[in-house]
Amino acid sequence: MSDVTIFKDSTAVASSAPRKSAMSQILKSSITTRRIQTNTNGTFKRLLNGDQMGDAVRGEIDVIIVGALSDISRVYYKEKYDPSKEATLPNCWSNLGDKPEEASSDPQSSTCISCPQNIKGSSDTGGRACRFQRRVALLLANDPSGDVYQFNIPAKSLFGKGSGNTHPFESYVKFLRANNEAADTVITTISYNLNADSMELLFTPVRSLSDEEYNLVVAAQEKPETKRYIELTVAQVDKVEKAPSTSRFQRLDRTDIMATAATTIEEPKARKKKKTTASKAEPTKELADIVEEWE
Repeated sequence: MSDVTIFKDSTAVASSAPRKSAMSQILKSSITTRRIQTNTNGTFKRLLNGDQMGDAVRGEIDVIIVGALSDISRVYYKEKYDPSKEATLPNCWSNLGDKPEEASSDPQSSTCISCPQNIKGSSDTGGRACRFQRRVALLLANDPSGDVYQFNIPAKSLFGKGSGNTHPFESYVKFLRANNEAADTVITTISYNLNADSMELLFTPVRSLSDEEYNLVVAAQEKPETKRYIELTVAQVDKVEKAPSTSRFQRLDRTDIMATAATTIEEPKARKKKKTTASKAEPTKELADIVEEWE
């Protein structure tokens, strides 16, 4: 299996423990951020402060997942993704999927359940404009440095049923628990689902950790960047500073938020579609609806 590494000679013997460096302290000018990026061409890229380091790895990588939030996060961008445009921060996001974070520059509602972007049909594709995602912190297998990376798991890679020991992420966590293991006690292969029409990731356990790998996990879970990576959005980790465009929805001030929170909020209702003369097809369930039933 391929590993993301900076060295040309991947078979060289490495030190069993991280080494102190006087040069790193001299040249260190700001907080370093690391992220593993997925791509629609089926590759993984290692990013340092938003810039690619080394060659991309195709197909799959082996990792150890060392951190994740208790609940699924949500993120909303008003503008469609355009790789030719400069990256921006999201308009709104929620780490625990309950309410916008204070750092959101354009919160869409006081709570996620009452948000207009949480209504089925709010996106151009007919789904929900605000998307589910998991941001996890991980180590690269066979990397004795103990460097922690952020990794983003999109909605299509979160839910659904697995086959054998290969699963979408939420199912994978339950599968490990049922077998007396956890994401931070095994080596995990993250691979692309070759049978999917769009980009989807799958998770497979490789083996239990060695004592040396377990010690790296314990040390990584005490590092401040581990918590930072699961709470910050991808754009923040990549040090994107450009603010997003403002929303067409009126921004709520603190008084409005407090007043809304004090009342009982009903579940948003789907927008009505225009009548057509064509025969009605059997409706299909949106991913979020399946998720709500599954939960």
